[in-house]
Amino acid sequence: MSPRRNRPRGGDSPDEHPGTALGRYGGGGAAESWQGEQWSVRPVSGASAEGKRYRCPGCDQEIPSGVPHLVAWPEFGGIEDRRHWHKACWNAKDRRTTRVQRSRNAPRY
Repeated sequence: MSPRRNRPRGGDSPDEHPGTALGRYGGGGAAESWQGEQWSVRPVSGASAEGKRYRCPGCDQEIPSGVPHLVAWPEFGGIEDRRHWHKACWNAKDRRTTRVQRSRNAPRY
């Protein structure tokens, strides 16, 4: 008996572009419109950021090292404008309030 085949035999359909879908982490990025601006959104597997922790601006919770997430930045922004989001928080960004209230002594990273 031969091993099970994990890929479809027909190959990719012409409509699929493997680097543009946000369905898998670690693939290419996409452009989205939010709050009147174009945003570049790129999935991150989390494996390359060993030891780094980020704070999601959507829920104000920490994204631990090694957890898959998204990086988003305005189209005409610089490196300092990049923000690391949980995928669910990015998808729910329009349903959240405009500003998350932090206490005075909460870290801002």
